[in-house]
Amino acid sequence: MKTIHGIQYLRAAAALAVVFFHAAEKTGHHFTIGAAGVDVFFVISGFIMWVISDRRPVTPLEFIRDRARRVVPVYWLATAVMVAGALAGLFPNLVLSLEHVLASLFFVPARSPSSGEVWPVLVQGWTLNFEMLFYLVFAGSLVLPRNWRLPAMSGLFLALVIAGRVATFDGALMLTYTRPIILEFVAGMIIAEFWLKGRVPPLAVGSALMACSLGGFALIGLLALPFDELITGPLAVLLVLGVLSLEANGCVRRVPLPALLGDASYSIYLWHTFAISVVAKVALEIDLGAPATMFVAVLSGTLIGVAAYMMLERPLMRRGNARRVAGGLAGRAAE
Repeated sequence: MKTIHGIQYLRAAAALAVVFFHAAEKTGHHFTIGAAGVDVFFVISGFIMWVISDRRPVTPLEFIRDRARRVVPVYWLATAVMVAGALAGLFPNLVLSLEHVLASLFFVPARSPSSGEVWPVLVQGWTLNFEMLFYLVFAGSLVLPRNWRLPAMSGLFLALVIAGRVATFDGALMLTYTRPIILEFVAGMIIAEFWLKGRVPPLAVGSALMACSLGGFALIGLLALPFDELITGPLAVLLVLGVLSLEANGCVRRVPLPALLGDASYSIYLWHTFAISVVAKVALEIDLGAPATMFVAVLSGTLIGVAAYMMLERPLMRRGNARRVAGGLAGRAAE
């Protein structure tokens, strides 16, 4: 599908926000609001899946296969690096168990033996547990008539959230999948449906929505206010709506560096913590100041992600696309 540059730039911004968040944690700074990059990612994910499925219809199996090719190999490799590092003693606080490693690899929410939190081996992989739930539900919806898909998915996710509000769950699975954050996927799909119908806020309204969103994020960050997905989710929705308004009104052009960072956002998200951890340890040894450590940590986290995209993710994607094309040609030849 035609690239929506504004969405690409938002992916870059969301990934960098998470990088800043983790770099701040390691260097004694405060940038907790950077964690809201995840909320932006989830809204974008709902948007992209809905638009792609409308423009390139696929079967449920094809959808899951395409998503697995896109998400799984790089994530498994990053998880393998974490496991190898733990076995080599590089991550002394990481406690491994076979059950937890397998749950991490197959996107099953489970409590970490290291902390008791519902985290996979690669901590930032917790978001992929939500993504995989969304992909499975989305794939299942593809057997329905198009007009039923969005109401069915919305109803299911809303029912899960309500269940989480009225019942008490102790298990990692239900604790995870009843969180209100899953409604951000629904919001992204609703936005996408309006986008496909050409119903986008006018430029003045879109600009105001962006200003409200960025102002809200800034206010939370500057005043160190408490927040959760019930606050950052709506702010992320406003941001996506505002950017799409600018896009529809011809205000967004392709700029190479943000476009590259958008392409590399998944790899940046997966790999940045490795570089940040190394920088934090080295900075402590050489007594590098906190501001300089923060700068180097952010830069290194971003660069390792871009390098991973160039050397790992992109070649794997091209290989997967080539196989898909070859399979399609072979299928048509056999008909």
